Amino acid sequence: MDDPVRIALAAAFPDRTVDRLVGDLGPSWNGGNDTVGVDFVEEGRAYLKVAVEGDGSRVARERAVLEHMADGGSVPVPAVLAADADAAVPYLATAPAPGRELPSAFDAAESPGREALLWRVGATLAALHEAAFDTHAEIVGGATGASRDATHGTIGDAGLELAVAEWTDVLRATIERTREIGTTDRLERHFDAVIDCVEANRALLNGAPAALLHGDIAKPNAFVLDRDGTQAGTHVEAHRKVDPNVPGIALIDWELAHVGDPARDLVRARDQLCNGFDAEGPARFGDAVYAGYRERAGGLPDGFESRRPIYRVVRVLGRSGFIDQWATYLDESVETLVDRIDAELDARLNAVESTGR
Repeated sequence: MDDPVRIALAAAFPDRTVDRLVGDLGPSWNGGNDTVGVDFVEEGRAYLKVAVEGDGSRVARERAVLEHMADGGSVPVPAVLAADADAAVPYLATAPAPGRELPSAFDAAESPGREALLWRVGATLAALHEAAFDTHAEIVGGATGASRDATHGTIGDAGLELAVAEWTDVLRATIERTREIGTTDRLERHFDAVIDCVEANRALLNGAPAALLHGDIAKPNAFVLDRDGTQAGTHVEAHRKVDPNVPGIALIDWELAHVGDPARDLVRARDQLCNGFDAEGPARFGDAVYAGYRERAGGLPDGFESRRPIYRVVRVLGRSGFIDQWATYLDESVETLVDRIDAELDARLNAVESTGR
């Protein structure tokens, strides 16, 4: 029982008999976590996320946001079954997410069905961003009551415990977390260059609006809900006839959530959903994400175009910190990918400079 997963499993489900554990749940480049499916003898499945390195901060954050969203939030999420961020082996157990996995739905669809699915993700992101916050902040856990002081605050009766900070500092914290979970430090210089870019634009960034951000809108983290017998994602008009107000996308993996600039979430979502290593995906896909967002929100986030180039610089780190993983995924040498991503970072930094920011 010295295996962290089995230690957490015994703590999370002391009264249930496990039939089997299911690994290989899809791509994950975060070595700090291990996630397994748990099938029980008495039927039913749960998903158990274990912080194998003993850091419970991400468990605390994800639990808080899941419970916050379940308590009247705008986006469907899986139910929390058990969690302990303070255990020797921190863990979070959830029920399965509602709906079908977006990757399988996307692969099965053809145009315009794929665009309609991405439209729905964009609309879901806009729905998430509708609740405005007074300030930017890191999420450090759940909270009760409605007290607020200079450094911490809560949202709602069963809300989020926040560590309030300027947006630039919250953004820097997310960059440092990316550095921490990265699988190689070969391109450490990229992190320093990106931080310099962020700091040079502190005044612009700190003026951004504040909303709850998911922080990791990748296809495997999205699930498509069918409604009233309508096949989800067939085309946009069919979706609107089902429910014009609810986009019908559930989201999992909220451990990177924070209160920040909604433009950052949208730029990252388009990149993760549509783009390759150093190339833009089909414009119709990215445009569909933005179109769904616009229709739900009435437009893109305030100041989107002015801050977008900076967030595109930050996105390079999703390659830099995991260059060895990308090399395996693309079946190319690390050296080749280093040259390519060096050039891409330089191009994006130059784009920021050329706009005077």
